[in-house]
Amino acid sequence: MDFVPAKSILQKAKHSEEWFGIDYNMNLYQGCPHGCIYCDSRSNCYQIKNFDKVRGKQNEIEILNRELNSKRKKGVIGIGAMSDTYSVFEKQYQITRQALELISNYHFGVSIETKSDLITRDMDLFQKINSKADVILKFTITTADDDLSRKIEPRVSSSSERLRAMKQLADAGLYVGTLLIPILPFITDSEENIRKVIQLSAENGAKFVFTMGGVTLRENQRDYFFQELDKLFPSLKEKYIRNFGNQYFCGPPNQNLKDIFEKECQKYGLLYKMEDIIKDYKKSENIEQLSFI
Repeated sequence: MDFVPAKSILQKAKHSEEWFGIDYNMNLYQGCPHGCIYCDSRSNCYQIKNFDKVRGKQNEIEILNRELNSKRKKGVIGIGAMSDTYSVFEKQYQITRQALELISNYHFGVSIETKSDLITRDMDLFQKINSKADVILKFTITTADDDLSRKIEPRVSSSSERLRAMKQLADAGLYVGTLLIPILPFITDSEENIRKVIQLSAENGAKFVFTMGGVTLRENQRDYFFQELDKLFPSLKEKYIRNFGNQYFCGPPNQNLKDIFEKECQKYGLLYKMEDIIKDYKKSENIEQLSFI
C-alpha cells in the first residue's frame, strides 16, 4: 500500500444533524478495495483517482494526535464515510486501531460505518471509548441474501457475517444498527428483502435501521454502475435508463416501500428517523438535558 502526503486528518463536520450528529469527519484511508458496484465515493466531486487502489496517509497518526490535542470542543468523530476503514489493509497496518486509541485517550466519541466484521477486533477500544463518550457502530447491509451481496459487494464480509459481528458488538453493550443504503431499484428493492433485513437487524441487536430509500447516480459513478450491471444483470441498465434517465436520485418504483419500511421498524421496536437515533445514542446530550429538568 502506498502512502500519500496529508496536511490534515480531522475535518469539522457540516450539517451534523443530517448524519448521526457527528462533530468531525475522518477518513484514514484513501480509496477502497471492496468493489461495491453502487459506491457514491467514485463520483468525480470527491476527486479520488483510482478509487479501487487503497492508499494510507503519511504520518497520519502523528497529525491526528496533534489535531485532537488542539481541539477545545470534544465530540463524535465519524469514520468511514468515504472509504471503509476496515478494509483488508487494516489487518496489517492497524491504522484505525491506533486512531481509536488516540480517540479514547482524548475522550472523543466515535461513529463508524463498515461492511467488515473486522470491526469486532476493536471491541475493547469501543467499550473503553463508550465508558466516557458516545459510540455508534453502523453496518451497511443492503440485502439479506449472501449470494446477491457477493455480486454487488464482491470483496466485503457477507451479510450474515456482518450480522454476526453486529450481535457480538451489541452483546458487549455497544450501540449498533443497520444502514439499509442504498436500496437498488430492481435488485434489492423487494418487499421481502426490506422485511428480512429489518427482521435480521432486530434479531442481532440493532437499535435502528436507517435508509435513504434509493441510490444516487452521478458522473463517473453512473458509468461504473452501468458497466457492472451489464456484467451481472444483462438488460437491467436499459431498464434504469428507461425509468430514471439521468436522474441523480433513483428511488424504487414501489411506492408502498416507505410505509412497509416504517411499519416493520415499528413492529420490531427499531428507530428509523435520524433525529431519534441521534437522541438515543448520545449519552452526553441526554445527561445535559436531564440536568435542566
